[in-house]
Amino acid sequence: MSTRTIEVAIKRLPHGLGLALPRYETKQSAGMDLPAAIEEMETVEILPGQSRMIPTGFAMSLPSGFEAQIRPRSGLAAKHGMSVLNTPGTIDADYRGEVKVILVNHGEQPFTVERGMRIAQMVIAPITQASWLEVQELVETERGAGGFGSTGVAEKES
Repeated sequence: MSTRTIEVAIKRLPHGLGLALPRYETKQSAGMDLPAAIEEMETVEILPGQSRMIPTGFAMSLPSGFEAQIRPRSGLAAKHGMSVLNTPGTIDADYRGEVKVILVNHGEQPFTVERGMRIAQMVIAPITQASWLEVQELVETERGAGGFGSTGVAEKES
């Protein structure tokens, strides 16, 4: 199966000059790494439990029928406890403002963001919109209304 490619218009903003555009780091990567577009020679410190909105220095125009999902980078999460607060963050096809990342520090130490640091990843994905069909009863299933841990945590025998 081959990977589908779509063209996305991107506009580099003044504070994004000199930074790499979002890109896939390997041939089969699903997400493109996003850079921090903070001012040259400045840093942003995020204390444990704190979140900060970090600019990326670009805006884009997604094709209709697609969204961009902003997700954490696994290395920052594993090594520093850094995540994206509203994971996954959704950027709709009709949004034209700057892409920003809400980084949150779940770690025990302050985390310093520097210009150009790869802070998150972005996945471009097709969307499906639902239309509601109101009914009096839903089709029954074995699970029914069980949720929030109703299936337990122990491995079940097969």
